[in-house]
Amino acid sequence: MDRTLYWLWLAEALGSACRYTGELLAEWPDPRDLDRAVRAGQPLPACVSPKAAEKLRAVRPEHLRGLLDYCNGCGIAVLTPQDPQYPDRLRDLPDLPPVLYVTGDPACLNGRRYVGMVGTRRPTRYGANACHDLSLALAQQGVVIVSGLADGLDGVGHRAAVEAGAPTVAFLGTAINRTYPAANKPLRAELERLGGAVVSEYPPDYTGKATGTFLARNRLIAGLSEAVCVAEARARSGTMNTVEHAERYARPVFAVPGSIYSATSEGTNELLRTHRAEPLCRAGDILQALGMTGRDPDPVRRTPAFRPQDLSPGARAVLAALGPAPQTADELVNATGLPVQTVLAALTELEILDAAAPQPGGRYTAAV
Repeated sequence: MDRTLYWLWLAEALGSACRYTGELLAEWPDPRDLDRAVRAGQPLPACVSPKAAEKLRAVRPEHLRGLLDYCNGCGIAVLTPQDPQYPDRLRDLPDLPPVLYVTGDPACLNGRRYVGMVGTRRPTRYGANACHDLSLALAQQGVVIVSGLADGLDGVGHRAAVEAGAPTVAFLGTAINRTYPAANKPLRAELERLGGAVVSEYPPDYTGKATGTFLARNRLIAGLSEAVCVAEARARSGTMNTVEHAERYARPVFAVPGSIYSATSEGTNELLRTHRAEPLCRAGDILQALGMTGRDPDPVRRTPAFRPQDLSPGARAVLAALGPAPQTADELVNATGLPVQTVLAALTELEILDAAAPQPGGRYTAAV
């Protein structure tokens, strides 16, 4: 039997972010041996929860054959710790994933230099510019930007890497065959085309527990990264959860200083004030920490050329509806017929590209 089926069986029983996966694999490195022990009625290690033990007994590896065949047929790579393409930097995590589903090129998950770039989903122009410029400069120096393909600064970091023509790695908190938000589908396709990878613990068409999946994926962003950079974040946010994982894995944290009057910089400034992070003012700060030599990137902002054909479909629709008269997101929802989340993501995309200008009262006008 294909040994991947045994890993799928183990992942099915343990679920995502199981805190004792590493402990279990230290005792049973090959899940085939664990399966034989389970079928023989041997007692399971004390670290295995009753719920996981019940699933290990109820489900058999061969029951996952359909899932594996589906992934193979759809071009979804299924990586386990026994595969050479499984990310080396995740192997030693106490809560390592027994299975990773990957689209794009799994080769970019090893042998590179990796920096996590994370932050708020509703950035200011300052935060978006800082994230873009730092990510672009790092990608141009051969660093792989790691993030979560979400709204806001996740997308900014990935887009900067794409702009540099460099691979970037995105970890999802959803099924591998789902892009959330859907507005980032074109970005996903482009990063995959450029040799990047999209990675998830969750199989195609996953319908299991939805609570906590995005927080669980944050540990993988931190785990693959050699350093985690926070471009802009509120004091309480998912970004701070990624920072906590980075600290747990002894990954250095860097933060972009922000205005003391900006709520979206409260988190980054607090990280700096409490010495949980080093200040990040230029890409050279990260390159020096990584021990990378070479030309110090130009710190002057490079504004990406605005090309309407490069916009996501949602952003194009919102741009067409914008004009000189300020409009709220709700008004743009009515004008375009798009869901509010798509409109908000589009406004962020347009603002980053200086194609939409924010106005008082949460309104926007066209800037081009």
